[in-house]
Amino acid sequence: MLSWIKRLFLFRKQSSLQNSENEAPLTEVKRWFRDKGDETLRLSYPLNEDSTVFDLGGFQGDFANQINIRYRCNVYLFEPSVEFFEKCEKRFTQNSKVHCFNFGLSDENGRFTLSNEGDGSSILHKSDANGIETVTVKKFSDVFDSLHIKNVDLIKINIEGSEYQLLDHMISSGLIEKFENIQVQFHDFVDNAKELRNTLTEKLSKTHHRTWCYEFVWENWQKNSN
Repeated sequence: MLSWIKRLFLFRKQSSLQNSENEAPLTEVKRWFRDKGDETLRLSYPLNEDSTVFDLGGFQGDFANQINIRYRCNVYLFEPSVEFFEKCEKRFTQNSKVHCFNFGLSDENGRFTLSNEGDGSSILHKSDANGIETVTVKKFSDVFDSLHIKNVDLIKINIEGSEYQLLDHMISSGLIEKFENIQVQFHDFVDNAKELRNTLTEKLSKTHHRTWCYEFVWENWQKNSN
């Protein structure tokens, strides 16, 4: 599961040589490594075999596999890349509790070009003609309704810059109330990323509270008790 964080660390290190504003995120990456966040925080939730987990940006299914093995919970994995989706589908073919979908979730339905950058693939990155594929995204609120699920215990969001539009849609539609824990990786290559994140977290604080945070690495929001 460390491939994403190694890439993030190298990106922050390279960027910090050019812009001192990236020093804080780089420090957060180091702190994440020190605290072994992938082995502890990202997997430590009060889940059981009846729990439901959404994995947005499933990549090759590592997170889905680890959370399912630990809790035997139901996992809904969304991966728009055909290559990675097929790997996930093959990986979980004998596991009836992991459901794989070959589309991404967004604030609207559409077709987009996806850069071919492994676990960093994004509809926001530019790439050469040989390094892209056309993928499908669907409006999250419509997909959620079609699944007939009442509540989700944990949603993991790592969708390479598209998290801002997605979370805003979840909040404005009221869908956010259906999620007990929101584990999200905000990305700072997006224009005005800090302002966007601040605006979203202010909105999120009306329904959820932050339980832990490594800025622009990973953070978790838990639903407020009634």
